Amino acid sequence: MPRGLFITGTDTEVGKTLVACGLVHAYRRAGLRVAAMKPVAAGCYETPEGWKNEDVEALRKAANIDAPLDEVNPYRFVEPIAPHVAAARANVAMDLGLIRERFGSLARRADAVVVEGAGGFLVPLGDREDFGDLAQRLGLPVVLTVGMRLGCINHALLTQEAILSRDLEFAGWVANTIDPGMSAFEDNLATLQARLHAPLLGVVPWLNAPDPAQIELALPPAR
Repeated sequence: MPRGLFITGTDTEVGKTLVACGLVHAYRRAGLRVAAMKPVAAGCYETPEGWKNEDVEALRKAANIDAPLDEVNPYRFVEPIAPHVAAARANVAMDLGLIRERFGSLARRADAVVVEGAGGFLVPLGDREDFGDLAQRLGLPVVLTVGMRLGCINHALLTQEAILSRDLEFAGWVANTIDPGMSAFEDNLATLQARLHAPLLGVVPWLNAPDPAQIELALPPAR
């Protein structure tokens, strides 16, 4: 069974956090100690304990390993904009080595670590690096969240090419129903199953009140 997973998506707002939390619960049901991590979060709200991010808090709630916020989320920015733009405005240079150190700290206390990216697989993290570089640095198999809507096939296949071009393991994908009125849903799903070279780990239906603990997702097969 993998030491962890890197969760990416076909775009922003496609349900990566829901899928990441669902996979955390799948590991928990397998009896494992699971930590969760979102290295970079843009879009925070102020609390008495400092700035927090909604996705980060969902991941912390799902995990059964308690960890400091700065390990779970080393970089957080107030504005809900592209992470590299937010970092530049805050005069912060994101360090993939630091993220790797925080990941290592989580991994030493857990059986598995589920790491969620931000936006899509090639979203920049600075002038030269992106989330694909981070996935390489962490050495994790990648799970793709496909937001099921018009255009998702192209986005999913392009993301698959990007994952495989980095010599990363494409461990699986999840179809998340983000458009309940999507035409030809089953036909699109069948096309994705035929063209994505990784197992389908689950189909998440349209949910008015998503509860990741109730989502049935399979863990990727161990390599």
